[in-house]
Amino acid sequence: MLRLTRLRLTRYRSYAQAELRFAEPMLVFTGPNGAGKTNLLEAISLLGPGRGLRGARIGDVAMQGGASWSVSGHFDDGLGGFEIGTGSLEEGSADRRAFRLDGEKLRAQAELAERVAAVWITPQMDRLFQESAGGRRRFLDRLAMALEPHLAREATAYESAMAGRNRLLQKGRAEPAWLAALEDAMARHGIAIAASRRALVARLNAAQGGVAESAFPAAILALQCPAAALLEEMPALAAEEALRDAWAASRARDAAAGATLSGPHRADLLFTHAAKAMPAGLCSTGEQKALLISTVLAHAGLIAAARGFAPLLLLDEVAAHLDEARRGALFAALAALPAQSFLTGTDPEVFHPLAGRAAHWRIAPGEAHPAPLSLGA
Repeated sequence: MLRLTRLRLTRYRSYAQAELRFAEPMLVFTGPNGAGKTNLLEAISLLGPGRGLRGARIGDVAMQGGASWSVSGHFDDGLGGFEIGTGSLEEGSADRRAFRLDGEKLRAQAELAERVAAVWITPQMDRLFQESAGGRRRFLDRLAMALEPHLAREATAYESAMAGRNRLLQKGRAEPAWLAALEDAMARHGIAIAASRRALVARLNAAQGGVAESAFPAAILALQCPAAALLEEMPALAAEEALRDAWAASRARDAAAGATLSGPHRADLLFTHAAKAMPAGLCSTGEQKALLISTVLAHAGLIAAARGFAPLLLLDEVAAHLDEARRGALFAALAALPAQSFLTGTDPEVFHPLAGRAAHWRIAPGEAHPAPLSLGA
């Protein structure tokens, strides 16, 4: 099991200075709203690639009035352990941050993905089934990148090529050869992204039945993506050619729109309640939360099997909207997974079934204190 054993914060959000040490596979943070529980989960999420569970701008995570910030974590991987650090750059850039692995500077975030993965559920994700496709697509890609770290490079390359294509189209007099080169890059990286998404959806559908089956409804996932649909009909090279042809034919339309209107960046992920054959958007709030939990637990199992370690599970207010039976089933499922879990909530009584199995921290503004007594006390 990959475990985070120490977390240090300096001028981070509500924490001027804090050090938390963890020995257990399950950690519970409780405290009033606004105390800083989610700040801790966000800090842990920033020890991996990406912008963390809030998607915040890097300059926004510094403590109010602070010029710089840092987060570091020590991980036990059974092979001697390692330390990851991140924080604001020395020159104070608001949009970029530095990374260190065992004290050595890293050139790119992608190097972190080989060492650590984190998956989260937040209250904001309760809107996942009602909002636009973008949120569901980002959710899917986070899961895919945790399973296949190289996908982050594919996504970056695709976005870069597409941005270049859009700029040339807006100028109105781009050389066709330049556009063709960018569309070729988009096709190669786009098909790689679509193939990873498609494979993950198939694996999650196959895995769902075995995760907390009696308490959590299985979700049937469906990927809506023309690029993925091409892979159903033809080999990858032919699918790349089909994408290139489609983009070449749509240059005038895309130039008028100021954006590339079709491609893997417009994909959507659909959820269906398997037992009810009902779209997730029509399910109750509790059922939607249960579908999301079932999917994330299945994904954690896939990563553990494929990569040799499970992701850190960051579960912010996850017990909300779950009845007592489902909360108990969730706690049992987390205990059975080879993953370290971090849970937050306002009411310690909710986590009473975890007494003796989880460490409990009471959170107050800017402070975190272990509470070794029963979680129900």
